Amino acid sequence: MDCIFCKIANGDIKTNKVYEDDKIIAFYDLEPKAPTHVLIIPKEHICCADELNESNCDIVSHIFSKIPSIAKDLSLDGYRIVNNCKENGGQTVFHLHFHLLGGTKLSGDFA
Repeated sequence: MDCIFCKIANGDIKTNKVYEDDKIIAFYDLEPKAPTHVLIIPKEHICCADELNESNCDIVSHIFSKIPSIAKDLSLDGYRIVNNCKENGGQTVFHLHFHLLGGTKLSGDFA
């Protein structure tokens, strides 16, 4: 598989990491859309939200349970979480990921 996020999760590609545990990794986006823009990905390859099912959906709960502490570590006073699903939904890397955006008062333009 030639997935850049899998390579990051496996440590094959270095990134500016902000959080990691045995299930997920969070790192700064290379093309930020806000002053703070972090991507949070599962280490297991899941293409997109449409591939979530009863056997793997616990990863979303795990990610969302870690977001408050990641946001606190980044000194965010409010933030937005975004997930794009499939090409028509704006997804450009086909590995499930969540955008954590903050560092300013966000307008409706960050989607």
